Amino acid sequence: MAKSDPLLEAARDGAGEQELLDIDLPATFRASFIRKDEVGIFEGQTDKDVRRSMHVGDVDMPELAPDECVVAVMSAAINFNTVWSAIFEPVPTFAFLAKFGRQGWYGARHDLPYHILGSDGSGVVVRTGVGVKNWKVGDRVVISPSYVDEEDHGSYDDGMMSESQLAWGFETNFGSLGDYCIVKANQLIRKPRHLSWEEAGSNTLCAATAYRMLVGKHGAQMKQGDVVLIWGATGGLGSYATQLVKNGGGIPVGVVSSEDKADLVRAQGCEHVINRNDLDLGEQGLRHPKAGRMLGEAIRGLVGEDPGIVFEYLGRETFGASVYVAKRGGRIVTCGSSTGFKHEYDNRFLWMRLKSIIGSHGFNYHEAVETNRLFSLGMIHPTLSKVFSLEDAGEATRAVQTNQHIGKVAVLCGATAEGQGVDDPAMRERIGEEKLTLFRR
Repeated sequence: MAKSDPLLEAARDGAGEQELLDIDLPATFRASFIRKDEVGIFEGQTDKDVRRSMHVGDVDMPELAPDECVVAVMSAAINFNTVWSAIFEPVPTFAFLAKFGRQGWYGARHDLPYHILGSDGSGVVVRTGVGVKNWKVGDRVVISPSYVDEEDHGSYDDGMMSESQLAWGFETNFGSLGDYCIVKANQLIRKPRHLSWEEAGSNTLCAATAYRMLVGKHGAQMKQGDVVLIWGATGGLGSYATQLVKNGGGIPVGVVSSEDKADLVRAQGCEHVINRNDLDLGEQGLRHPKAGRMLGEAIRGLVGEDPGIVFEYLGRETFGASVYVAKRGGRIVTCGSSTGFKHEYDNRFLWMRLKSIIGSHGFNYHEAVETNRLFSLGMIHPTLSKVFSLEDAGEATRAVQTNQHIGKVAVLCGATAEGQGVDDPAMRERIGEEKLTLFRR
């Protein structure tokens, strides 16, 4: 049972600015974290169970920098970077914290023997630094995980081109998996009023990543009528990509691994779905020499042409097929390699057919705000499937680690039950629960 926290309770109950300011900020708070002294506990093991390395307990409230805010977290979400952190791969995140710690006192606060994880969240601003201008105590927000230094010249062209850009809650401390988190003011975004805390807090990282890959000027720049192949169309990234393509006038072709998932993708409005198990590729799976040809035939059988864009984040298992199936002059846009970082593909199909590989990482603040605007307008919707308590953050992360989920997984922090935080029930009713809770059902 969590101890009583008057500030957290007041924030959850919708208290105003002055009432929140009148309540003392707690000296410690509950959070989920990994420990530096446990780096190496998985050496020699095949099953690196994150439930062993993720702990829940009290941590110290850090000092606030002038450009920062304290947010009372109502809900957080699990992303694959939480899994990487908890298995200490590809490098222990304490190396990131130590590097950050060399950048003055504000960075030194992060270099601790524990690391509070979490890169997605929603909540209420309860304190602001003296340099914060556009946000006030009591604001209800979601958080962008892109952590950018405004003094880095690269950030003025594109925040992701800043050499000092970090992934909050992965390369920084004080992430969202706690009753409070510490954020820079330029990470805050207005919460969509019709969404619950857990729905609003589970979108930004994956949805804005997909937005940059497909829609933004730094990615594939999808246009109306583009055929887009989407790997893992019910995953955290793929489930938003499917909506963005359909919403933007493209033609999504979703790849899934079961008929249940195929039905779910169709319910999102994606007419064309391929169950990769139907390709009959044997033990080699999608690395089979004929995988690209068989996949290409399946795509043409559905839409009559090859895809102009391939939405890639699986990596080693799928990349060769992705390069093969893209049409002449097509684009393969990639943001990750969840099945392995070292890709193999036949380069003849790239250069001789004038295809392009576009590397995409994260998103800038503008892209995060634009993505959130689409949620606020009801044009795209959450893909939340499971909700856990903060005490069970390890179980939530394990579900993502072992792929025992679809869409997104949320963790309730300050919120005491699902469904809290809806400020516009009328809009929610207009959109319909069948769309907002599709992945829950």
